[in-house]
Amino acid sequence: MHQQLILKQIDMRRNILLGLLLSVMAVCAHAQNKSWTADNGNGTFTNPLFYDEFSDPDILRVGDDYYLAGTTMHAVPGLVILHSKDLVNWENIAYCFDRFDFTDDRFSLKNHQEIYGQGIWAPCIRYANGQFYVFSNVNGKGLQCYTAKDIRGPWEHHNMKGNIYDLGVLFDDDGKVYAIHGYGTVKCTELYPDMSGPKEGTERVIIPEGNGVGEGHHIYKIDGMYYLISTDYSPNGRTLCSRSKSIWGPYETRVITADETYGYHAASLTQVPQGVKYRIGEDGTKFGLGPLDKDATACTNAHQGGIVQATDGSWWALFMQDFHSIGRTVCLMPMTWQDGWPMVGLKGNLGRAPRTWFIPGTNGENGKENAHVSRAPYERSDNFDGKQLGRIWQWNHNPEDKMWKLKGGKLRLNAMPAEQLMWVRNTLTQRVIGPSSIATVEMNVKGMKDGDVAGLGNINVPCSWIGIVKQGKTVTLRCFEQLTNDTVDMAVTLPKSKIWLRCMGDYDNDQAQYAYSTDGKHFQTLGRMMPLSYQLISFQGSRHALFAFNIKGKNGGYVEFDNFTVEEPQADRSQNIPYGKTFRIINKATGRPAICLTHGLLYDTGTRDKGPQTQFRIVDHGNGKVALQCVDGRYVKVYGEGLPGDVRFTTDPNEAEIFLWQDYLGQDFMLFSLRNHRYIGKSPTTGSPYSMDFSGPDPARRNGSVLHWEEVGN
Repeated sequence: MHQQLILKQIDMRRNILLGLLLSVMAVCAHAQNKSWTADNGNGTFTNPLFYDEFSDPDILRVGDDYYLAGTTMHAVPGLVILHSKDLVNWENIAYCFDRFDFTDDRFSLKNHQEIYGQGIWAPCIRYANGQFYVFSNVNGKGLQCYTAKDIRGPWEHHNMKGNIYDLGVLFDDDGKVYAIHGYGTVKCTELYPDMSGPKEGTERVIIPEGNGVGEGHHIYKIDGMYYLISTDYSPNGRTLCSRSKSIWGPYETRVITADETYGYHAASLTQVPQGVKYRIGEDGTKFGLGPLDKDATACTNAHQGGIVQATDGSWWALFMQDFHSIGRTVCLMPMTWQDGWPMVGLKGNLGRAPRTWFIPGTNGENGKENAHVSRAPYERSDNFDGKQLGRIWQWNHNPEDKMWKLKGGKLRLNAMPAEQLMWVRNTLTQRVIGPSSIATVEMNVKGMKDGDVAGLGNINVPCSWIGIVKQGKTVTLRCFEQLTNDTVDMAVTLPKSKIWLRCMGDYDNDQAQYAYSTDGKHFQTLGRMMPLSYQLISFQGSRHALFAFNIKGKNGGYVEFDNFTVEEPQADRSQNIPYGKTFRIINKATGRPAICLTHGLLYDTGTRDKGPQTQFRIVDHGNGKVALQCVDGRYVKVYGEGLPGDVRFTTDPNEAEIFLWQDYLGQDFMLFSLRNHRYIGKSPTTGSPYSMDFSGPDPARRNGSVLHWEEVGN
């Protein structure tokens, strides 16, 4: 009975979310398409920098320009490079290569050979000797280096071979080049300056096992001292710094951040039963979704990435964080030097970092934000009218160039033999964008032949898709879900040979729903609201996929795609702070409203209490800075440092506590004190009143520091 109740509640929640997505679609159809950018337009930014996958970030500053390199695994073009002037607004300007230049079949999905979960990963970007260097590893091929005089290319490929991966590289003052690598046992190897390979006989252990140091190394020389930023995941995720006066050690080590999840718990992982042999393209009986622990940090916290000094002298970390089925993406975190250590966070709250903070160089000063042009790194929608594909697109493995083309404002894909989506060659992909989004594409099927299958899919493990199956002269609409190895078929008539396919993703909650239309206006869902997972099998998050293949073992016909659009209903955050509204504050941990007691403390009350002492307004101090006022006229003021009961009131607006509003989306928020760099919160268990002594949210957002606002009367 209890299990049935839980399942019923889950179904109700999915139906509510689906209804919300469908209603948002109607709004988006008439709204300007806006894409997620971290820039809030008021001199502040909100993490993540990108709400789509960008793994293993490494940051480089050259003059006034910042460059960010990231992992691309098996997708091409490969090794993505972004450019920024302010560390917040980024543009995709280059890839290091268009396709893998290795000849074996696994880089091209030929003969059931693949490089899922392999390919090229964990790059290190550097500038020396008047040129740019990007180092990375290709599984089975060793260390690779790409060099260019211009960051936009062309890039020259150097196959350095050797067993060096997940590395950091330092060009030292004496002209020597060092690579730091290894997990647990950290090693240093000198590289030949011409990038011909590792220098024989130079590899030495610089940090022995037993010091708690992990992998993903980023090495720097700052004021004559060597600093090594590394990530450890055993037994839990954290980021460390090791320092030494010599590149060869000895090193001392400190943890510089841990448990910063921004209130995102570890996701359910795709699992394969122990001892079961499988191939990534097989049926769903080989896969399962693991248990979900909403209180666990695991290894999803902000970790692996680089640090950089901004043009204004401030220091920043750009670390990746696991955002469930979206994959790993990047967070920008202020740093504070203390006792010679680069600590993540701000004085009074080291080791944690605000989700919303001031753009480098602004410090919350009025007018400074006008110097920054808010922009998203990619244009996600594509009508295929150009001579080249947009930069957002990547092929799933090397494509067969003779089997696709841009023609007449359409993308044409020719069907090649495959039995399942994960084996389909010439599949064109782009990363899904969170926290929720709706991707739609128009598909013309007049060129399909017997045995052809084509449509819109999700390249993940497990995968799924919606599309058309051609059997003889019969056309069938099909939704396939690999997790359950299930298909939902439907007869469909396409008088103009066109169909519109749609994927509606609620990626923060790891679920998606397919839909279709025969007129491009009225959409119907097909298949269930599918659970999505995070997984370390292909080491990528969910990806939209345009595909065509033939299940009868031959080359088939073709399909043409047009007008691929992505709508992001939560990208516009201009209304997320309730300026000019009267609202109640609900504690996420207890579900109880905050109340301004006449006794002088901020406490909580019954859920039905909607009296004036439970009602608040914001006093805007500009640039995201706010004071909090009860409608009875009193202002929130904090007395003392971290004492329970220190959140009280004053009638003098000049004495009010100034907070930086932390936007957690969906009307969730936190209040971050600009005085002591900690958060307001209330323990859900002790009965103590609100205090100003919370370091940040817990993964499940139920430690009492995450709040929710609801407008009075709504």
